[in-house]
Amino acid sequence: MGGMSTAVDIASLLDNGRWTAYQKALTAMSALAIIFDGFDIQILGFAIPSLMKEWGLARPAFGPVLALGLAGMVAGSPVAGYLGDRFGRRPALIGSLTLFSLATLATSFVNSIMALAVLRFITGLGTGGTLPNASALVAEFAPLRRRTTAMNLTIVCIPLGGMLGGVIAAALLPTLGWRALYLVGGGLPLAFIALLWVLLPESPRFLVQDPRNWPALERLLRRMGRSVPPHSTFQDRKERKPHGRTPISALLGSAYLRDTMGLWLAFLFCLGGIYLVFGWLPGMLTSQGLDIASASQALAVYNLGGVFGVFLWATLMNALGSRGPLLSGALAASGSALAILLVPIESRGSHTLLWGALALNGLLSNAVQTSMYALAAHVYPTSIRASGIAYAAAAGRAGGIVSSICGASIISMGRSGYWLALAGSMIIAFAGLAWVRSHFPAIGRVEPNLRRVE
Repeated sequence: MGGMSTAVDIASLLDNGRWTAYQKALTAMSALAIIFDGFDIQILGFAIPSLMKEWGLARPAFGPVLALGLAGMVAGSPVAGYLGDRFGRRPALIGSLTLFSLATLATSFVNSIMALAVLRFITGLGTGGTLPNASALVAEFAPLRRRTTAMNLTIVCIPLGGMLGGVIAAALLPTLGWRALYLVGGGLPLAFIALLWVLLPESPRFLVQDPRNWPALERLLRRMGRSVPPHSTFQDRKERKPHGRTPISALLGSAYLRDTMGLWLAFLFCLGGIYLVFGWLPGMLTSQGLDIASASQALAVYNLGGVFGVFLWATLMNALGSRGPLLSGALAASGSALAILLVPIESRGSHTLLWGALALNGLLSNAVQTSMYALAAHVYPTSIRASGIAYAAAAGRAGGIVSSICGASIISMGRSGYWLALAGSMIIAFAGLAWVRSHFPAIGRVEPNLRRVE
């Protein structure tokens, strides 16, 4: 008996158990990291009208700056995803947050567009690494039946961060200027990093892969309300070992090629369209006669709609699975973009009708975008999950690069060109989502069941 140990299946233990208060607290911590990420992604879009006035530059001059920020995200996502899969989600997340916080703070002191572009690229490296590692942590902390909800509650913080940024920008830009906006955007996450360092543990699905981490895993499981015998051994029966020595070779191997291509196409065009809003909506609206504060409020309203959309789609996908809500949402987002063309833009008076139309489009577009991260977390196993999410996000940021470079030209085509581009991007995203084979089904309630193998 003395030589026998209890082998605990971590998949059964986590997937079939309760979603404890401690697990919810860990989800909340990861979500706060995404709020800062969402704020920082959109901060330049808020600042561009003020920068144009202060530096005497035309709108097209900022297209390459936006593109460089997204290029940094494209470069940073796969690297941080690899680091998260190799060394742990926790250090990769904290490192990414630190990088983009310091770069954002430094941006408040720049006096040239060249310096702005360099720091925007460095900021992108950090923001690119935050989302995949935070998403992997959340997916691996939550039980199976709560995973979609946990993922969507986390990713909803991208539009929530943008909404918060819009409110802060509307308050700061007219009085304190764009430098104060960057000081707030960099200072808040830098303070939050200390909290993560002390309180955020490593993912249990990552810890199980190395026996040297099992003592720490035992302690973590007890804090999560999972009692295990002392000196247990652990295994992950659901873990599928992908073929290929590198993450990219596994993602493009025969087992995942179709799903990877479908996800990349959907991310490329869905996020490309959304970054066209993040980077250029305030500029488009000011070109139509709105003042800077109202244009910032418009982007905040768009993000507010996205917050409601994420909650709604989390419920729909739990009840119906991922395929139906994602495909119908993409089509509806395309239709809502076309409907905005029927709404007049008035420089004075109430903007209620415009705000409502933007909120609806934000609800549908962000619901699809955020839910795709839950789909990606489902498609890939633990050993390449952070990389899988990271490469999909990088494809989305590549779409954002195109929209950043072309945004000024699209705005010069008027409202019709702008909203037709957004409608078309969601149609192509629909095609990519339809191509994905491994959509997840409706998630029924699973009774807690601890299965141990002697």
